[in-house]
Amino acid sequence: MKNLKLRSEDWFGRKGKDGFIYRAWMKNQGIPAHEFEAKPVIGICNTWSELTPCNAHFRELAESVKHGIYEAGGFPVEFPVMSLGETLMKPTAMLYRNLVSMDVEESIRANPVDGVVLLCGCDKTTPALVMGACSVNLPTIVVSGGAMLTGKYKGTDIGTSDVWRFSEAHRAGKMTQEELSVAEACMCRSRGHCAVMGTASTMASMVESLGLSLPDNAAIPAADSRRKVLAHLSGMRIVEMVRENLKLSDILTREAFENSMITNAAIGGSTNFVIHLLAIAGRVEVGISLEDFEVVSSKIPLIANLQPSGRYFMEDLYYAGGIPAVMKELKSMLHRDCMTVSGKSVGENIKQAECYNRDVITCVERPFNPVSGIIVLKGNICKDGAVIKPSAATNALLKHTGKAVVFENIEDYKARIDDPDLDVDETSVLVLKNVGPKGYPGMPEVGNMAIPKKLLEKGVTDLVRISDGRMSGTSFGTVVLHVSPEAAVGGVLSIIEDGDIISLDVANRSLNVEIPGQEIELRLAAKQQTNRVEERGYVHLYQKHVEQAHLGADFDFLRGMSGSKINRDSH
Repeated sequence: MKNLKLRSEDWFGRKGKDGFIYRAWMKNQGIPAHEFEAKPVIGICNTWSELTPCNAHFRELAESVKHGIYEAGGFPVEFPVMSLGETLMKPTAMLYRNLVSMDVEESIRANPVDGVVLLCGCDKTTPALVMGACSVNLPTIVVSGGAMLTGKYKGTDIGTSDVWRFSEAHRAGKMTQEELSVAEACMCRSRGHCAVMGTASTMASMVESLGLSLPDNAAIPAADSRRKVLAHLSGMRIVEMVRENLKLSDILTREAFENSMITNAAIGGSTNFVIHLLAIAGRVEVGISLEDFEVVSSKIPLIANLQPSGRYFMEDLYYAGGIPAVMKELKSMLHRDCMTVSGKSVGENIKQAECYNRDVITCVERPFNPVSGIIVLKGNICKDGAVIKPSAATNALLKHTGKAVVFENIEDYKARIDDPDLDVDETSVLVLKNVGPKGYPGMPEVGNMAIPKKLLEKGVTDLVRISDGRMSGTSFGTVVLHVSPEAAVGGVLSIIEDGDIISLDVANRSLNVEIPGQEIELRLAAKQQTNRVEERGYVHLYQKHVEQAHLGADFDFLRGMSGSKINRDSH
């Protein structure tokens, strides 16, 4: 510590007028002079908001982080950034992921902090905060908010994945509005994010498997007192990380990204994992591509029996041993020498892990499902790629040919999906256009289109569905997502018409529309682009600079690290 020049000293260590200003105004909060004397200043980046219910307990969690920072000899300073609540924000929280990453990046760089604790919870808060912090590259540790306790309804366990089941049952007349209201009151019965392996828990698992959080971060329930203990320990550890000068770039190596891909496959993580990990890799200049997700994880079986791909919930995963127990089962496949924020390697972190419930965490030799991970599709519909989650799909539909039923945009879909005259049957392929990054804009979670009511009434529960959008990590079905290039930028998806024959062959990684190449070119040449670009504000910036899904949908001008140096000094 004697030889380490703290970044915060450029503020609080100054003499004369400048030092007077920096310290004097901070002292109006009752901070004594000695707090400014060579102590690591730790920023607590807080996404607390009552409009983000998943993160509504973060003020309390931040206090636990502060206790740990004080105990380790640091000086905590909590600051807010824009919070992304998946359940309430319109048109989609994903539209604002890049904005929050900019908020985080600039807040960290502009202020006198030596290290950062990221308080993340609801889906997009985690990648947004990690992306922003990566661009600055200071010592950083992540503390997730934890999943809510498992819901209880009529003697059964329920979670967010059941929303889709309840919705279809209600639309089919098998569940009354009164029953739906009772279930609604039974599901979200504690603080925390979704209780299943949806996107929020996938992101928490992502940061743990990347080495950006302490072990057990992903699975401790939000309501469990051990979540506060982890926050306290993380506060202590970030002070040590500053003293060690252990930065994000030291942890986020190519091998760390591969570890995360392997773990995600084994737990049946959300398809959103792909788009967020690509964006994070772009910030730290680690060259991973869409194809790597399958190459790295193609032989990894599904060993976590969790909804929506399985039966159990995040609460059960924690009691069974959590992500450390999962990673220990995968140890022969992982890069165990990767450094983590704990100061130990992956191998050291998982050495003492145990599995306590083989129904929840199985083993590689006897997996819950031999099919796992994210499969990358290529073909004339998706030249740059598309993804499907086979563990959440219907096996019989993984090789399927059918006629397209096309919806030009989300409004068209909503207007016609339950029309009794819709020309659709159980062999049809639903196609939704213009819900990609530029086309919507923001790439909403609408890819898991509802089954047409006329088919629900006949007992049909799944169809092949294709879009350039995303789907919630809590949902399921034979759903092809992230088609790239999207319809709005002139991708082949844009010229598919009702009745065109579409062939999906997951085993051969292909997705094609059976139209001769010359016909495709003629249709593309005749296609008039109808995508409207907003004329002002953030949405205008987003549509002009967002990249396609296969690149992570980040802004083209944000790729790479910009560092923590400030080029101008105002005082």
